[in-house]
Order: sequence, then structure tokens, then C-alpha cells
Amino acid sequence: MRKPVITLDGPAGAGKSSVARLVARTLGLRFLDTGAMYRAVTWKAAREGLTDPLAIAAMTRRTTIVVEPERVTCDGIDVTTAIREPQVTAAIRHVADSPECRAELVLKQREIGKAGGLVTEGRDQGSVVFPDAEFKFFIDAPVEVRARRRFEESGGDLEEIRRSIQKRDQEDRTRKAGPLVKPEGAIVIDTSGLTLEGVVARILAAVGSP
Repeated sequence: MRKPVITLDGPAGAGKSSVARLVARTLGLRFLDTGAMYRAVTWKAAREGLTDPLAIAAMTRRTTIVVEPERVTCDGIDVTTAIREPQVTAAIRHVADSPECRAELVLKQREIGKAGGLVTEGRDQGSVVFPDAEFKFFIDAPVEVRARRRFEESGGDLEEIRRSIQKRDQEDRTRKAGPLVKPEGAIVIDTSGLTLEGVVARILAAVGSP
């Protein structure tokens, strides 16, 4: 029997990645961090000196990205640490906002999920990449809650973090390709006041034992 695809979408800082990892581990399914794929493409584009979206899309088509729970490789090179560098974070919008680049990554993500048995998180997983997924969730929390979490994790200026998240939300929701929306049929979970384990428990209750 084919195991399900479970999608988790939602805004920055809502806790999707941590939740998805734990859900996948608990259910014995594969986990896909789609953000790592965008970061890997951004890293390689910078390495090759590419800035044109069409050129980056063509590069993406011939690039092999493998996302494992604790390791990410790009054409066989371990980029787990490199893709988290500030310069990659600063440049990732050029890839994420490009319809051509997104189209190539959507194809790669669908190929990964074709066999089922996947927990995947991002901004467009249930709406664009896997609209027919067996289970879809939208993980959300108010801006203030998400900013506080980021502040407690990494420090910095709380107000600046809040403004940054608001800006990211606006960009994600108004993007022409794959904008952040609540997928049709998705179960909404507001993580305010919930622990990681509490959010996972709600998802497991909805999914049952696939």
C-alpha cells in the first residue's frame, strides 16, 4: 500500500520544519526540507556567478540535490553548512521569486514525492507541488509569537525581527509563482501556546497510522 504524502505549509517562523521532522520520524516517513533545495540552488548559482533567472533555471535542471534529515548535498558536495551562510540567505529571494526556478524545483519535489511516504514542508507544498496530498496542514502563528520565538532562539533586536518577518510574509503572499496561501482542504493549526510535541500530536491524531 502506498504511504501518504503529508504537506505542511505556513509562514516563516511558524515551526514547520521542526514539526515536519518529528512527524516524519514518528511515522517512519521521509522528510523533505524544500527550503534547503532553494538554498542549494542559490549557493550553486553564486558559485557559478549566475544572476539571470533563466540561466539559474537551466542550471537547476541539471543539478542533483539530495536532502537528508541531517545532510544536504548539491552535485555530491556536502553543502549542509554552506547553504545556511548569511550571503545565501540574503540572495535566496532571487531564486524563490523566479517562476522559472520554482518550476524546476517543483518538478524535482514531485519526483521525490512520487512514491509517497513523505512529509514535506514549505510555502507551496499543499497548494502547488502536491495539491492531491492525502493530508495537508497549514501551520500558523501571529507575527508577534513568531518574532518572539526567533528572538529566543537567536537573540538580536526583537522589533527588527518582527519587521523582518512581516516583510517576509508580504513577499511570500504576493509572489507571482507559488505564493503562500492556505491550501484547499488543509487543516489549520495555530501553534501559539503549543509545544512542538503538542503540534505533532494534533497532526498525528488527524493522520492516524498510515
